[in-house]
Amino acid sequence: MKTEPVSTITAEPPAVEQTVFLVLFAISFSHLLNDMVQSLMPAIYPIIKTSFHLNFSQIGLITLVFQMSASILQPFVGLYTDKKSHPYSLPVGMGFTLIGLICLSQAPSYLMILLSVMLIGIGSSIFHPESSRVAYLASGGRRGLAQSIFQLGGNMGSALGPLLAAWIIVPSGQKSISWFGLGTLLAMIILFRVGGWYKKKLLSGMAIRKAGAGTGHNQFSTKKVVFSMFILLVLIFSKFVYLASMSSYYTFYLIGKFHLSVQHSQYFLFMFLAAVAVGTVAGGHLGDIFGRKYIIWISILGAAPFTLLLPYANLLWTGVLSVGIGLIISSAFSAILVYGQELIPGKVGLVAGLFFGLAFGMGGIGSALLGNLADRTSINYVFEVCAFLPLIGILTAFLPNIEARKK
Repeated sequence: MKTEPVSTITAEPPAVEQTVFLVLFAISFSHLLNDMVQSLMPAIYPIIKTSFHLNFSQIGLITLVFQMSASILQPFVGLYTDKKSHPYSLPVGMGFTLIGLICLSQAPSYLMILLSVMLIGIGSSIFHPESSRVAYLASGGRRGLAQSIFQLGGNMGSALGPLLAAWIIVPSGQKSISWFGLGTLLAMIILFRVGGWYKKKLLSGMAIRKAGAGTGHNQFSTKKVVFSMFILLVLIFSKFVYLASMSSYYTFYLIGKFHLSVQHSQYFLFMFLAAVAVGTVAGGHLGDIFGRKYIIWISILGAAPFTLLLPYANLLWTGVLSVGIGLIISSAFSAILVYGQELIPGKVGLVAGLFFGLAFGMGGIGSALLGNLADRTSINYVFEVCAFLPLIGILTAFLPNIEARKK
């Protein structure tokens, strides 16, 4: 679908606006449907592994192809849309996801599976930067809360995916994946309406004043900004590589160590991902109140005691600890994203694309490397190694306190 670019260059003083919750909930629900589709992939890994006689390295490669296609384009999409926005690119991106989903349901070979997940990844790379900008513009100044509402949809979708896979795909097989295309079509309709609201904002100039495009001034030196961005990217690395270990291999870990069925292991994965969804909302809102740096610190480093205990816990405590990990570690991303956008004013799309892209990319690379490590050692050993990743959160101490600097 061809969309008319809308210039985003203006310089008027900011206007006071209310938080547009209807738009936030619409974009969050679309995020739910988008990420629900994406989460079907790791949820059906046990089925694909058996059907196509795959090893863990090949499973990791599926995640890598998806995550890389979903990550490489995102910073470029964000950088471009900082200058020219295409409001109706949102339903177009979801269209790529729909095509990939249908292809995945009919994939007759491993190569076709890789192609299918690549299309889904491309759709994601178009969706996330612009939808994150919409959340930013509809925030009414409550940026952490807005990003949390947006992220809540994605995390809820990620949590629902394994549950729906256990109920629908595990009993019915690979072809039943196509039924989820109905959700993608619904998302396209919603995003078309959101695109209309977005276009009106752009044409009126309100969005540009809200985003501060071309009008923001950096409060730190270039050297400090670059160093701080590096720290944020390292923190994202630690967070999303650990999440990759859980989303891609947690079911295999439960099946291998506790001899659970595929269906029962999906319930444990659902509990973890549901905890991630709850923690996301809490982190963004608390970041608005207490400061984003402190939430980043608590979120990543605070998960370490739980991750270090997990490999040695029984089944009951494995479930309890995984919920605790999900609640704590998930609260960081909204705070990191808004912190980065405030660190580099006027680059909302670039920062969103960079962070979302890196999140997908690190998850994909981590999944591939962890799959290879699992083939060489064991799934248990993978979780023992990943347990130390949250300790990287100590680097948060080197981040400047933006809120204090603004006062």
